[in-house]
Amino acid sequence: MSSELEPRGGQEIPDTTGAGDPVPDPGLPVHDPRITDVDERAAKRAERQIATMFGLATLFLIAFVVAYIAVPRDATFAGVGGLNLALGASLGIALLLIGAGMVQWARRLMDNHEIVEERHSAASSPADRTAAIGALRLGAAESQIGRRKVLVRALAGALTLLGVPVIILLGDLGPLPGTALEHTIWRRGTRVVNDVTFRPLRPEDIHLGAIVNAVPASIVGLPEGRARNNALAKAAVILVRMEEGDIHSLPSRRSWGVSGILCFSKICTHVGCVVNLWEQLTHQLLCPCHQSTFDLSNNGRVVFGPAARSLPQLPIMVDSEGFLVAQSDFPQPVGPSYWERG
Repeated sequence: MSSELEPRGGQEIPDTTGAGDPVPDPGLPVHDPRITDVDERAAKRAERQIATMFGLATLFLIAFVVAYIAVPRDATFAGVGGLNLALGASLGIALLLIGAGMVQWARRLMDNHEIVEERHSAASSPADRTAAIGALRLGAAESQIGRRKVLVRALAGALTLLGVPVIILLGDLGPLPGTALEHTIWRRGTRVVNDVTFRPLRPEDIHLGAIVNAVPASIVGLPEGRARNNALAKAAVILVRMEEGDIHSLPSRRSWGVSGILCFSKICTHVGCVVNLWEQLTHQLLCPCHQSTFDLSNNGRVVFGPAARSLPQLPIMVDSEGFLVAQSDFPQPVGPSYWERG
C-alpha cells in the first residue's frame, strides 16, 4: 500500500515512505475552503456555538439528576409519567446536544481534506506503521484539540457528567439479592402438603415406589403475586418412597428420612428445570430438558448429564400429629449451580 495521504486542497500531507500516488488524478473536485478556514472570526463564532451546545448538555445532565431526586414517582404530565418524561427528555436532549456539537466541530473547524489510501495486505510494513503514526499526529493537529481549549473543557464537562445518569439508574435495578438465593421458606416444623390440594401428608400417604409433588404449607398463606411465585419456585419438592435397605445415605443424613420416604428439591441443579421423571426400579430422577439424572437412593448424586451438583435434600420428620414436616430449611442452596456454589 502506498502510505501517501493526498488531500484535495489546503495543507499538504508529506509522503513519509517515498512511494508515489498510483493514481495522480483520481477525479476528485477541487477543495473549496469553508468560511471558517479563511475567517478567524467565523471560526471563533463556530467555537462559541459548539461550546454552548456542550454547556447546555451539561445543564441538562444536571437536570436529569435533579429530576430523579425531586420529581415524585407517581407524578403525571399530560397523561404520562412525569418522572419518566423528565428523565427521558433531559438525557435525550443532553445526548443530542453532545452529538450535534461534535458533528459541528468536525464539519466547521477540523480540516476537511479528502484522504486516499491504497488497499494493503493485513501485515503492515515498518514504513506503513511510521506513516500511520505520522498521520495520527497530523490528525490530532488538524483537529485543533490543543488550540481550542474552550471546546475541550466544555466537551470534557459534558462527557464527565454523561456517566452520572448511568450510575443513578443503577438504583432502579432493585436491592441486591444478598443471601436470598441460599434460603427458601422451609422452616423446622413446616408441614409438607400436596402441591394441588394443599392437604398435609402423612407417611402412609406415600406408597412404596411412588413419587408425590409437594410444597411447604406456609406457601398457602402468601398472597398471589410475584413474591409467592418466587418462593414457590425455590421451595417445590418431591417425595419418594423406597425400601429402606436400598437407601445409601451419608452418615450425616441417616435421620433425614421417614420409613424410606425421602424429600428432594424439584429444581434441577443444572439450569433450574423441573425434574419429575421417576424411575422406580433404579431410584433415579430424570430432568426431561437436558437429561441430568440423579440417584435419590444415593443422596441425590448426579449419575448422568450436565448438572454439576447433587439434588439438594430436605430433612423431614413426623410431628406430634403424624404429619410429615421439615426438620429445617435445605442445608444447601437449591437451584442452578454458579461459581459461588460447590
